[in-house]
Amino acid sequence: MSAEIWTGVRERVLALAESPGVEKVFGFPYGGTPLEDPLTEEELADLERYCGVRLPDEYRDFLLHVGAGGAGPTYGVFPVRRDADGAWQWHGDGGDMTLPKRLAEPFRQHVNPEELDALLADQPDEEAYEDIDDYDTANDAWEERLFATLWSDDHTVGAICLCHLGCAQRQWLVVSGPERGRMWDDARCDYVDLEPLGVTFAQWYLNWLAEAEKAAGTVSP
Repeated sequence: MSAEIWTGVRERVLALAESPGVEKVFGFPYGGTPLEDPLTEEELADLERYCGVRLPDEYRDFLLHVGAGGAGPTYGVFPVRRDADGAWQWHGDGGDMTLPKRLAEPFRQHVNPEELDALLADQPDEEAYEDIDDYDTANDAWEERLFATLWSDDHTVGAICLCHLGCAQRQWLVVSGPERGRMWDDARCDYVDLEPLGVTFAQWYLNWLAEAEKAAGTVSP
């Protein structure tokens, strides 16, 4: 059972927050509560009903036993919250990129590398234009094509945007499809496609916690 993986993890994170060396942990949230309260069984059931999909076991047990979000890799795990109108959403720099109503659709890679390379090679050269307005018009049209190629919502259906690394780079948890339960890196800000991180959600989180405790000089129970 994946729930056993999380035994004592919330306590370890809270202890880390109180340790003298916590300032050495990159991105650790200062002030307030480092972890939001865990979801109740009823809240989790409502979240899954709203999204129309059962979340991967490691993540759903994290929500039940560790927290709805908070301290974690890089700048932390985006918390999931229910709004006053009953809608659920992930919150953070990129959390709104998650489409709860499309999480049941299989996640899949969409970008054709050859198409992307050809598009990048076709970027307008400002020096080739005598009139700056002509260049701006051409570049705006090119950026629209680039956006449609790289940032279409269709590229990230079936996945939850869970954290950001700064500079518009983010990481996603796949919820549906063959990669279900695994983490993917999103560096589309550098004009590259999403790539697998090669770890499950629990590996991603617990690897971070072990490194954070090492950096802070704490000893896990």
